[in-house]
Amino acid sequence: MINLLPPELKQEYHYARENIGLLRWVISFVFGIVGLVMLCGVGWFYLQQQADTHLAQARQAQQELDQQNQAVVEKDAKAMSGSLKLAFQVLSKEILFSEMLTQLATTIPNNAVLSGLSISQITGAAVDITASTTDYTAATQLQVNLTDPANKIFEKADIVSISCAATAPNNKYPCTVMVRAQFAKDNPFLFINNKPGV
Repeated sequence: MINLLPPELKQEYHYARENIGLLRWVISFVFGIVGLVMLCGVGWFYLQQQADTHLAQARQAQQELDQQNQAVVEKDAKAMSGSLKLAFQVLSKEILFSEMLTQLATTIPNNAVLSGLSISQITGAAVDITASTTDYTAATQLQVNLTDPANKIFEKADIVSISCAATAPNNKYPCTVMVRAQFAKDNPFLFINNKPGV
């Protein structure tokens, strides 16, 4: 078939066909961009919903922890941990208290009486010794006796407090002294020092 159209008209038809093809590509591109924008919007909305859900769950979990007295539980756990450390410290030193108390009794001056003995929570093995005395002199004498190397019990003893009440006719020991004493390393009343070959 012979095309008798003038060359200018042929060229216009050719460009018209190319324009239609390009227009289809542009429309497809626009639809693609619109689709991507919609997809991004839906994704952002979904992520925002998930974030809000997790935030609400975290707040609810925090409220539940607050209602369960988390601070009190943590405080109790720390107190228990401190008690366990003290128990471990005592057991690791394995103090022979029955023999140590006998030796300790010999260090108490005549004008003083032992009224308390407790293990203190400090680094190293130490005890808090509480005694009732007739006066300040007896209280300081107790501290001097405890640090005497001949007793072989303590290497160090410090007076924590001394207090004397008003003298009463029936109170023979108006003063109270508290001494913190640290065991000597070669203390024969520690089980680990009594093991054969040590």
